[in-house]
Amino acid sequence: MAALLEAETGTAQPQSPQPDDARHQALGRICIWIAIAAAAFHAAYAFPWAGFLTVLYLFALLQLARAETCRKAFYPGLAVGLLIAVGRLAFLGRIFAGGAGALWLVYAVWIGLFVALARLCLRRTGPYWGALLIPFVWCGLEYFRSELYYLRFSWLNPAYAFADAPWQVPLRYAGMYGLGFLLVSVAAAAAFWWQKLVGSLATLLVGSGVIWLGGWLSAEQAQPHAAVTLHIAGTQMEFPTEGEVLIRLNDLVRKYPEADVVVLSECTFDGPVPDKVNEWCRKNRRYLIAGGKAPASGSNFYNTAFVVGPDGKTIFRQLKAVPIQFFKDGLAATEQRLWESPWGKIGICICYDLSYTRVTDQLIRLGAQALIVPTMDMMDWGEAQHALHARIAPVRAAEYGIPIFRLASSGISQCADRTGHVLATAPCPGDGAILTAQLALADASRLPLDRWLGPFAAGLTGILAVAFLVQTPRRSAHQLASPVPGCFL
Repeated sequence: MAALLEAETGTAQPQSPQPDDARHQALGRICIWIAIAAAAFHAAYAFPWAGFLTVLYLFALLQLARAETCRKAFYPGLAVGLLIAVGRLAFLGRIFAGGAGALWLVYAVWIGLFVALARLCLRRTGPYWGALLIPFVWCGLEYFRSELYYLRFSWLNPAYAFADAPWQVPLRYAGMYGLGFLLVSVAAAAAFWWQKLVGSLATLLVGSGVIWLGGWLSAEQAQPHAAVTLHIAGTQMEFPTEGEVLIRLNDLVRKYPEADVVVLSECTFDGPVPDKVNEWCRKNRRYLIAGGKAPASGSNFYNTAFVVGPDGKTIFRQLKAVPIQFFKDGLAATEQRLWESPWGKIGICICYDLSYTRVTDQLIRLGAQALIVPTMDMMDWGEAQHALHARIAPVRAAEYGIPIFRLASSGISQCADRTGHVLATAPCPGDGAILTAQLALADASRLPLDRWLGPFAAGLTGILAVAFLVQTPRRSAHQLASPVPGCFL
């Protein structure tokens, strides 16, 4: 990264210092854009109606890309990322104590890197081509940080600001990375017209409106149909005893005798489903999906979702595909399959697996008509973590056009329909709270368009970064120190 930041200034000569007034004015503008970017992002996440403020957030980042050098672009972007991370990921302090600051910095580096690469795109390719390349750079970086490297973590993607109805409808065909691509495209077009204030504002408003209207119309015209309805219910418990599980299961079926399938959270059991719980399934003629552990070689284990049939026998199991980094979370699954239930094909993924499209996409390719997601969200992690995690299911449901039933240990549990609308929730912490719904399985699912755009953009971004590193500027010191040319001035 240091080499990338030096790529533009390696042959420059020291320039004469700017007057104090000019430096103070420039610093003031930088601080204003940093504040606008952070405030717009937090507002977009705080209010259901404010999702399109992410365009203002991205527009502000592009204004920071007008800096004289890559370093002067990177550090303000880093500051924006830290302001977002500290506000939205404060709960990491409860989980990792002193390591939270390092994780905040990891997220912030990606924002700083985007601003620096946007600056290089504009500088090396010109304002026109640069404005066209910037959406690919954003999409590529977001896809890589969310899906491909070890510390992958997608929760602060701008698309998750659209998790609440009716804003999630643009996700229907674009997908979460595609929506980010469209939002950056609008922001880049507005920045292109920055010298003409009216044109810039018009681009922001019209572009945002077109994205929303297109998603709304497509959702209205192409609603998927339900193949069959499944009555499903689950109860929230955190590390319960076997006796507590049986009491809660009896209470659940007494209140909701129509429930065909009962769901318990991830890690409900510290091993396979106990014999007494299997016997409960046999006596009550119920299907049960519950989180536990399947033994592996040595002291290892697989974080597992077990499906027990009404005969009291385990008929299906799915292992966790992506164990959580820094946790004792078991070994990764070697394959993914669907539960061929009496109601249709049901995909099961565990907790954070829902955050990774490379995991859930495979279930859709196999033909999943619904997803059931046993989840562990500990009470000690706080309500902010639970609320942030609860953004994932509506977005996935809207992307795939299938319903999702997500049962957490201590909330927020939720059932989202095929359009991403949340039908029912159970609160946080909500020990013993019951979530029940009629899950209308879709007769068909689909992958959004960004499932090819994301990998392509990641590859293109890597090529651009390497090209910028190896390209040696042959320009005068005055040219190298000048701001980005053209309409971004």
